[in-house]
Amino acid sequence: MIRSMIIKSLEGSAGFRAGDASFLRELLHPAKEPLDIGYSLAHAAVEPGAWTLPHRLAGAEVYYVLEGTGRMRVGDEEAPVAAGDAVYIPPGALQSIGNTGPGRLSFLCIVDPAWRAADEEIL
Repeated sequence: MIRSMIIKSLEGSAGFRAGDASFLRELLHPAKEPLDIGYSLAHAAVEPGAWTLPHRLAGAEVYYVLEGTGRMRVGDEEAPVAAGDAVYIPPGALQSIGNTGPGRLSFLCIVDPAWRAADEEIL
């Protein structure tokens, strides 16, 4: 059992261009540090006018929008999203999100089970 508190800073987390073209910073991942969790947590950002590439994950994902406005596509559905919205994306569903606002669209990504490259398909 893990008994230590782990605090990760967004600014202290290295960012990279993810396979879906978002800018991603991994915050918590059980394969990378001693965490007793079955999910992973990352922060993603999409610049104004940009969309992530359509992709699907083997597991479920939740987006929690922190700032900005956008449009979320899951399967055949599309809807506007804004700061404060949570979006559930079922396992295997085709998904993408676009930034429709003038500023950055940023959101948390919670993947369960924890994200693995082998579980993601970019289309």
